[in-house]
Amino acid sequence: MNYEEWRKFYRKILRDFGFSEESDIIAAKILDAFLKSVDIDVLREKIQGRRVNVYGAGPSLKEIKKFQRGVNIAADGATSFLLGRGIVPDIIVTDLDGKVEDLLKANKKGSILVVHAHGDNIDAIKKYAAKFKNAAGTTQSKPFGSLHNFGGFTDGDRAVFLAEHFKAKKIALYGMDFRSKIGRYSFSRDSETKRKKLLWAEKLINYLRRKGKVEITWLESS
Repeated sequence: MNYEEWRKFYRKILRDFGFSEESDIIAAKILDAFLKSVDIDVLREKIQGRRVNVYGAGPSLKEIKKFQRGVNIAADGATSFLLGRGIVPDIIVTDLDGKVEDLLKANKKGSILVVHAHGDNIDAIKKYAAKFKNAAGTTQSKPFGSLHNFGGFTDGDRAVFLAEHFKAKKIALYGMDFRSKIGRYSFSRDSETKRKKLLWAEKLINYLRRKGKVEITWLESS
């Protein structure tokens, strides 16, 4: 998704949540300054032409009986779930509100982090961004510097947009429970806002299923 296409969604999201684009831009500038960015071709080499398994942080994660082969992308808190099952994600999409110690652990074991800037995570960016190796930065406002914008709003749908952007062969979704209770791995303190964000994530992924060029399968659990 190019930025002009994403911008239409972004404007609606700003209005819906009362977010500040100016704050998003400030956060992006700080991330760009703190993060040691990896060559984006590393992500392309990981994803292009391969099956991608995207793990959200929903309660249905516990229903997974068999982990399919492919590139594993964790949406923030799902990193903790995967590490607990002995799986190091290939890529982690995060805005740093999960268990950062697990993000750091996975990063040291080889996970590439895609760290996102928005107006509410400036303190976390300042505290942690410089500690990551093999990391890329994203913004939900207009990209600049070393930052990218592949589309998407929450960690889960940004992971799907990332996989679609780099031309995955297929995208399989796990733990993407947008209309059920909040999962233990979401680490959210504001359940009302979280539920609202999940509905946006569902809307964005459905849009990508209709308009994108990659097959997306929903809520596989076995």
